[in-house]
Amino acid sequence: MNDFIFYFKMGLFHVLDFKAYDHILFLIVLAVVYQFKQWTKVLWLITLFTIGHSITLALSAYGILNVRADLIEFLIPLTIFITGLMNVLTAKKASVGKENQNLFFALFFGLIHGLGFSNYFKIMIGKTSDKFLPLVEFALGVEVAQIIIVLGILLIGALVQSIFSVNRRDWILIMSSIVIGFALQMMFDRVFW
Repeated sequence: MNDFIFYFKMGLFHVLDFKAYDHILFLIVLAVVYQFKQWTKVLWLITLFTIGHSITLALSAYGILNVRADLIEFLIPLTIFITGLMNVLTAKKASVGKENQNLFFALFFGLIHGLGFSNYFKIMIGKTSDKFLPLVEFALGVEVAQIIIVLGILLIGALVQSIFSVNRRDWILIMSSIVIGFALQMMFDRVFW
């Protein structure tokens, strides 16, 4: 039970750590196109991101996949930038099918984000032969943290749109543009060539 709590908390705080805010920024640009009434799609969004994240984390933990850390550190903000840019370019059509694109981004870009934590995770589990349970426990922590973040994003979006009469398109444009600004700075800071 202590191992479960340890790995669960590591997954939880991996996402909720404001020093490692890239995860939160990615969740913002993924979720900003949704509304509360679309909770099933939001649940899929979160789960697909966790699945992508967990696949590459597992491949790395088992020594099957090894990618240069500096490349991954650059690719993570690039995924945030691309998702935010797509939000900006398609904000007008947000209510017509845009969410399906973000489901794809969640899974595919989740693969990249999983590699970002892989070296630390390998150190954390050490030479343990049983890597599967720690991976599952860690993924559950990530999933719960993402639910917390995404519910916060949806709640803030609903409040801003109703209290300040901001329309959905403008909300998507504003939030995505702010995140794009952060992502660009992160990309410039992490240039690896």
